Amino acid sequence: MADVDDVRRLALALPHVVEIDSDGFDFRVADKGFVWSYPERRPGAARLIRTDIAVLYVGDEAEKQALLLGEPEVFFTTPAYDGVPLVMLRLAQVDVGRLTELVTDAWRMRAPDSLLGDLDEGTGPVSPELSSVDQ
Repeated sequence: MADVDDVRRLALALPHVVEIDSDGFDFRVADKGFVWSYPERRPGAARLIRTDIAVLYVGDEAEKQALLLGEPEVFFTTPAYDGVPLVMLRLAQVDVGRLTELVTDAWRMRAPDSLLGDLDEGTGPVSPELSSVDQ
């Protein structure tokens, strides 16, 4: 089960990532958000920043729909995100290995081409499950 600390550790391990000051978490590369805490809208009340749910950038509408339909217990969306390549991820429903893949993919889609090589040179997050294989 993944949590906010895992998101923070994985995002900050990626090259050129900046964490924006917020009530939850908000990570950007080249001024583009790729993963942040879900600002839940509540009728008649202020937004509730949910650190148990991550908003994650995905490639396009087809990928978004594939995630939503394929794993509805893990991913969801709201009408506010219609037509936008973002999904909400229930952190408790994924392990750290899967979260590593999702956060890294989101970073790759938002980072400019000039920065992609920095990740390919071996920097970036490694899930604990993967790093223990090499030992």
